[in-house]
Amino acid sequence: MKKIVVLSGAGISAESGIKTFRDSGGLWEGYDIAEVATPEGWENNPELVLEFYNMRRKDALKAEPNAGHLALKALESRYDVTIITQNVDNLHEKAGSSNVLHLHGELFKSRSTCDQQLVYDIQGWEIKLGDVCAKGSQLRPHIVWFGEAVPMLEKAIQEVLKADILIVLGTSLQVYPAAGLIDYAKDEAPKYIIDPNMPYVSPRNNLHLFPEVASSGLKKVADLLMK
Repeated sequence: MKKIVVLSGAGISAESGIKTFRDSGGLWEGYDIAEVATPEGWENNPELVLEFYNMRRKDALKAEPNAGHLALKALESRYDVTIITQNVDNLHEKAGSSNVLHLHGELFKSRSTCDQQLVYDIQGWEIKLGDVCAKGSQLRPHIVWFGEAVPMLEKAIQEVLKADILIVLGTSLQVYPAAGLIDYAKDEAPKYIIDPNMPYVSPRNNLHLFPEVASSGLKKVADLLMK
């Protein structure tokens, strides 16, 4: 069974109504990134950080997978599919995808501030001040903030190195280190890039561009791959 590796970004979630961070009207409007998405912001005002992610979680609970998510699930009938996502929502899992690696953390999980190995599922949408781990330390969002290491990066690189087919969708390929993952794909592996605002990709072999949204572009790519 051939292996497909998918690199997914905010574009696929946006089609399900989840705001992106950088677009006009996106999540950063009204917030200073340094205040809600850095370790220093957490140290200075944990209550504000918790409020920001609680609101994101509350919104994400209402979101449902779109045709793009479902197309990726359908590919599992013919391929070994691994999704490496920059998104912190759980829409790939809601769609039924069975192998999802979250590069930037997971919105519906919390973790200990004293032991990063202590990670918990969140029931509902809130983390509150006073919610503590088994060791008695405050829980924080299980999110990779600016300035923090990306613990799943090495595993993601290994997955891309093994890919027979690479699909990149809904990402600007501007945010590193995630943007550099495409460079680990085998030269002979077909590479499908799907995005209405086609990101710049340096010339390489077996590159196929689909300048459209994830749902329609993925349907076309999935139809090709299922033949």
